[in-house]
Amino acid sequence: MPRRLVILFAAVIVMSMAVVQTRHESRQLFAQLQAQQAERDALNVEWGKLLLEEGAWSQHRRIENMARSRLAMDTPGAADIRVVRVLPDSAP
Repeated sequence: MPRRLVILFAAVIVMSMAVVQTRHESRQLFAQLQAQQAERDALNVEWGKLLLEEGAWSQHRRIENMARSRLAMDTPGAADIRVVRVLPDSAP
């Protein structure tokens, strides 16, 4: 009987250590998960800000103003507009 008791006691100790190890790993993985979720949330916020900034920079009015001021571009007059027609036979 004492031999069975020693084996049972050893099994309980081994299982207890396994439970402690598993819980520890679980807590570490959960902490990693929370850190990665926080990083994901921060990246989503930054992405939203970048989309807003892109929308502001690409407004037609702003682009037209910059073309006129920096590049001295202007809308051509009617006499300066040429229409190019492509014939169906010469299309690639």
